[in-house]
Amino acid sequence: MESTNDNVRSQMRKGVLEYCILSILSRKEAYASSLLEELKAANMLVVEGTLYPLLIRQKNQGLLSYRWEESPQGPPRKYYVITEKGRGQLAEMDAAWQEMVESIQALRH
Repeated sequence: MESTNDNVRSQMRKGVLEYCILSILSRKEAYASSLLEELKAANMLVVEGTLYPLLIRQKNQGLLSYRWEESPQGPPRKYYVITEKGRGQLAEMDAAWQEMVESIQALRH
């Protein structure tokens, strides 16, 4: 059974996952497995079943595009790339995140 603290962390992670994906892709294009690895390295506990629907939704919203690239190990890989619309969305998310952090810090003091 999940503790209350674990549930709070889980809900907060879900809320910022889209932001994290756009942030990663603003630095470099990536395929889904590498996105998962980077998110897990940052202690964002994400599973494929959560990531893939989000990538599809972001692509359908025009925030991402993708290209196929042959892989030396197995089938071709789908590399995701942030679009200009995605960069605009990321800029808005950056501003909203900063505002939220400042608000929380003001409330905690």
